[in-house]
Amino acid sequence: MIYKIHKVRLNFEPVFSILIPTWNNLDYLKCVVASIRKNSSYKHQILVHVNEGNDGTEDWILSQKDIGYTKSSENCGVCYGFNAVSHLAVSENLVLIDDDLYLCPNWDGFLLDEINNQTDEKWCISGTMLEPYDKKIPCIIPNKDFGRHPSEFDEEKFLSLYHTYPKNDWTGSQWYPLVLPTFVFRAIGGLSVEFFPGMYSDPDFMIKLWHYGVRYFKGVSASRAYHFGSISTTRVKRNDGRSNFILKWGMSSNTFFNNYLKIGTDFTGPSPIPQEGFLLQLKKRIDRWKVKFKNRAIDIGLFN
Repeated sequence: MIYKIHKVRLNFEPVFSILIPTWNNLDYLKCVVASIRKNSSYKHQILVHVNEGNDGTEDWILSQKDIGYTKSSENCGVCYGFNAVSHLAVSENLVLIDDDLYLCPNWDGFLLDEINNQTDEKWCISGTMLEPYDKKIPCIIPNKDFGRHPSEFDEEKFLSLYHTYPKNDWTGSQWYPLVLPTFVFRAIGGLSVEFFPGMYSDPDFMIKLWHYGVRYFKGVSASRAYHFGSISTTRVKRNDGRSNFILKWGMSSNTFFNNYLKIGTDFTGPSPIPQEGFLLQLKKRIDRWKVKFKNRAIDIGLFN
């Protein structure tokens, strides 16, 4: 796998270094970059990891003059992508986003206000996504369909309505856009590449932050983004991230989210350490038993 690095010298000090992995999604990449430029209240460093890029992505980035990037000759997944391009970051704070987002006006200002209120040096803060469908995720504002491709995106209507949908600040973070201190990202080793091409890498990232001592996980309602949809994930062979997570951490991601982060509930403050009572221990034991049963079933040929 061949890697390329392209640095861009900035004539300003960026507030955020924004990391964007992309895989032959040029229309979406153009849209998210345009939204950053149009709707940001501050100047940021834009950094892209180009997976393969046989759709003209690299040529377009070079034509922009102000976007740094790394490139792999094959699709190396989101974990390698985020990690590779993060080495070009110069800001004290990293923002992780997908290439299929549209960031709303002052998305960055709302996040920066939250950052400036921090008393701890370690934290993880997310914006809030609106999606055109309902995946039953409590952190997301569902059923807000303004188009599923940039070519059909009703930007004018969206900008007149996106802020009117009620949503409280929520706990748990994880969803993009996600901002955290650069030193924290590097201290935990970024995203774990064993989750290639990326399924369950986000829960793994969250539990690594937890073990590093992060307790402030907050989703900011006012900082909003439109999510067209998981475009790249429909084109890859999905890894068995659920089993990998359980084998690595001794519990399922649901057990972690529900008992440690309490993800999606109204935000009330830093996440407390849960008591390791009988029920929590039982949940972890059941999680481990399920993945062992599944692996054993595969070994004897019950299912693939």
